[in-house]
Amino acid sequence: MSSLDNVPQRIEALRELVSYHDYRYYALDSPEIPDAEYDRLFQELRSLEQAHPELITLDSPTQRVGAGPLSQFEKVVHEIPMLSLSNAFSEEEIGNFHRRVTERLKTDTIEYTAEPKVDGLAVSLLYEDGVLTRAATRGDGVTGEDVTHNVRTIPSVPLRLIGKDYPGVLEVRGEVFMPKARFEELNDNQREKGEKVFVNPRNAAAGSLRQLDPRVTAARPLEMFCYALGRAQDEGFPDTQYEILMKLRSLGMRVCAETRKVDGLPGCLEYYHTLLGKRQNLPYEIDGVVYKVNKISQQDALGFISRAPRWAVAHKFPAQEELTVVEAIDVQVGRTGAVTPVARLKPVYVGGVTVTNATLHNRDEIERLDIRVGDSVVVRRAGDVIPEVVSVVRDRRPHRAKKYKFPTRCPVCGSDVVYEGDGVIARCSGGLFCSAQRKQSIQHFVSRRAMDIDGLGEKLVEQLVDRGLVNDVSDIYTLSKAQLTDLERMAEKSAQNLLDAIDKSRRTTLPRFLFALGIPQVGESTALALANHFGELGAIRAASKEELEQVPDIGPVVAENIYTFFRQTHNKDVLKKLLRHKLHWPVIKPRKVGPAPLAGKTFVLTGTLSAMTRDEARARLQSLGAKVSGSVSKKTDFVIAGEDPGSKAAKAEALGVETLDEARFMKMLAKKERQA
Repeated sequence: MSSLDNVPQRIEALRELVSYHDYRYYALDSPEIPDAEYDRLFQELRSLEQAHPELITLDSPTQRVGAGPLSQFEKVVHEIPMLSLSNAFSEEEIGNFHRRVTERLKTDTIEYTAEPKVDGLAVSLLYEDGVLTRAATRGDGVTGEDVTHNVRTIPSVPLRLIGKDYPGVLEVRGEVFMPKARFEELNDNQREKGEKVFVNPRNAAAGSLRQLDPRVTAARPLEMFCYALGRAQDEGFPDTQYEILMKLRSLGMRVCAETRKVDGLPGCLEYYHTLLGKRQNLPYEIDGVVYKVNKISQQDALGFISRAPRWAVAHKFPAQEELTVVEAIDVQVGRTGAVTPVARLKPVYVGGVTVTNATLHNRDEIERLDIRVGDSVVVRRAGDVIPEVVSVVRDRRPHRAKKYKFPTRCPVCGSDVVYEGDGVIARCSGGLFCSAQRKQSIQHFVSRRAMDIDGLGEKLVEQLVDRGLVNDVSDIYTLSKAQLTDLERMAEKSAQNLLDAIDKSRRTTLPRFLFALGIPQVGESTALALANHFGELGAIRAASKEELEQVPDIGPVVAENIYTFFRQTHNKDVLKKLLRHKLHWPVIKPRKVGPAPLAGKTFVLTGTLSAMTRDEARARLQSLGAKVSGSVSKKTDFVIAGEDPGSKAAKAEALGVETLDEARFMKMLAKKERQA
């Protein structure tokens, strides 16, 4: 930036650029630049605004999140009511709708706009001078709730309209929804945290949009399609529904790409069957299609009945819920050890397919439903989502139906079932042995932050397990060159490189080894805390639950997981075999009670050390309470420079950060370890 006078112009130019690329990405699904370039533009804008806060405006792309929590939602009265649609469930009913339209308009030729009926939450967006000033829910059609702060967090909703050709006041109606894949991710996260799961994407979208804290909404993956013009202050909008939507798209609004113009009743029915066939593969939930008379003049002539327009109708898809009987309740063990109950059902046709199984999610869900073998249940199937039991019809329960008891042992390997969080998530504790978890546990064990066995990727792990060469992680250290070269795409040189990597991994650190074991809820920081507190593996294996809870940041649940893991017979056998293969690590002196010698200090490692690997140096620094960063900044206290240090040493010199060579570093390390 050559001059302070240019800052406002640059900020405005960046806002227009970022908004334009948001439009290309969200509204047109046709990005022009890579994500990295977009990130650079956005970061430049954010940096300039942070340096000049007086220039920040509400319509800036950086201001999507930032408002504090609300105490309540304000009421909004819709100037033009947000009406609901009449529903039709058969081709005969759609034929009657078309007949009424043609008779009232006295014409046999009618063009419709057809679009998916997205299963979400209707909202109204108000733009004044091109800037989003208010967003409101439909509510009862006359009065809704002000959800402006939350809608501003949705990336596909423009904070400022594109271009200049927009009216002074513009109200747009649309549907806020949650994509199916993101809904599944959200529910997976909710289950992992032991929190309530959402019933369906619509329920998730509605709950997310009505959060009093917009930061919660921002963390939820919401999107929006615009489907109608509410009002426009100035004349000049097109005179057909379809062209109005195209006009809104040109202003930056996202319009569903499945929207079409169709001719008459045959066009409507053909569109319906096309969408019904696509339904399972669409990335969002739809429960039907909507037909609207295309010409606005004809809409005006048709008018309204009660609270629904005569010129539009929703053609609903077949029901996605049916009644059937539970024939058995089993549990399945997933790749991560998650134990999930499944209802085996009397076959029933739901949402276009025959359903024989439905997920029951977890132990709490079974207790909530009080589901039993022999019960009549309502089953839902929505899109590609796994069928689930919605409710139990209690008055049809067999007289002697027994309450279901969740298993205490893994049905695959016999290890204890342990619970996470609030006791909701159940897992098999035989992570090193259980065949259901075998491939996942091996992939975790060899990963870069664990044992770091370069060249042992997912495809190779699958081959090794499928051929019976690796049944648990200890078998990795028994592999021969002959066994490896017999695998697909494994030449002699590749096999030798892998064997070298396996051999190199025998020398590791205790925190890495503990992390590699895949103990539930023991991540890198917990593994480091365990290593620092106990110093050696034997002490950790022998520790009681009470002793484990003395480790910083380890509570009763994690202590239970660690304690149970080291007492499973299968896990003990695998550990013995691993140690026989000469896995070893530097001794860690258990930390004394009190502040760590290097607490609050930040180190950066660069170059090659001769006395130890950088991973070992990192582990020893962290054991003394230091933070080890990957980049040099003004907050860095020391840079440790080995041979060929590279640019980090130069940056440290430029910033005035103290640099230690290996000799001085080793001297400091020895001194601090004596103090620990």
